[in-house]
Amino acid sequence: MIGNGTVNMMVDLACAQARMGQDVLVASSGGSFEPLLRRHGITHIPLQQSRQPWRVPSMIAGFNRLIDRFDPDIVHAHMMTGALISRFGSMRRRFALVTTVHHELQKSASLVRAGDRMVAVSRAVAMDLEARGIGPERLAVVLNGAVNAPRLVCRPAAKPVRLRHPNIVCVAGMYRRKGIADLLSAFTLVREQAANERDFLPEPHLYLVGEGPDRGSLEALAERLGIAAVTHFTGFVPDARPYFANADVFALLSHQDPSPLVIAEAREAGCAIVATRVGGIPEMLDDGAAGVLVPPGDIMQAAEKLHWLLLDRPARAQFAARARQNLQPLSVERVSAEYMAIYQQTLAERDSMRLRQATLDARRARTQDGAI
Repeated sequence: MIGNGTVNMMVDLACAQARMGQDVLVASSGGSFEPLLRRHGITHIPLQQSRQPWRVPSMIAGFNRLIDRFDPDIVHAHMMTGALISRFGSMRRRFALVTTVHHELQKSASLVRAGDRMVAVSRAVAMDLEARGIGPERLAVVLNGAVNAPRLVCRPAAKPVRLRHPNIVCVAGMYRRKGIADLLSAFTLVREQAANERDFLPEPHLYLVGEGPDRGSLEALAERLGIAAVTHFTGFVPDARPYFANADVFALLSHQDPSPLVIAEAREAGCAIVATRVGGIPEMLDDGAAGVLVPPGDIMQAAEKLHWLLLDRPARAQFAARARQNLQPLSVERVSAEYMAIYQQTLAERDSMRLRQATLDARRARTQDGAI
């Protein structure tokens, strides 16, 4: 477990379910969240997961031992590898298998059809899965949420950070699909315009919080654009709340993003938000009521909105206030309750199917005169 969005959501959900009185077990490759899981009374079992074919037999054997030992009612798989070994590892399974699709951009996402019930993390992801031929009767939608996230609430207070103002903050992995290059280009335009408005707008700064494989090329782009001196690459930060708290504007210009938890975190912190109308972002911003939405790839419009919010303090305050409104739909408690309802429905459907199958088998075993 390395703290990406999928892992963060899984950890929050497990902790919330444990608080509801459920017996929860997490099987993973391990990671920094193990102390938090123990604090919530959650059993953690090491279970290696790999996409290398030669590891499949050992993974299946490990999973079968896990099932024999704990006999769960529900197995909830968040990763594609976990979904497949859960489906094929124990062919005579008693448990119901629920799979969550976190990334519609993954080519392997359709493999979660192995589950009894599939959950999409936004309506946008559900539409993508339906387009791939997955029937809506097997599909549910549970929008991601991170308000009151246990992994943050239970963490000791992070050290404050001092940011230069005015500023734009982005918390995201350093991947091209997160639109970081677009944000750098838009910020260049904002800075150029601010140079002519020094009486109203001091030189702005950009803070990019996160790590990833494209960081080097993005830093090189900042150099070419002439903004390296006012662009701050912080690297990975385990708790970004101090950055949200000191942000003048939060920006996320993703090209693809199924349901980013960072939007919920920025809203909980009361940030004025500019984000792209892609994936589940509009759903998480109440379709624009809680933040400014711009088309993906439209650098000019993104720059215009960012500049407007930096310059117009009342408008910025208004969007910051809107961000804090209607947060319950983005709460971890709501996510946990909706998943619990899905578990119960899935188990009821499996019991009903088994009863019907048992009745059919009994009828086939009888002769026409009723003798067995």
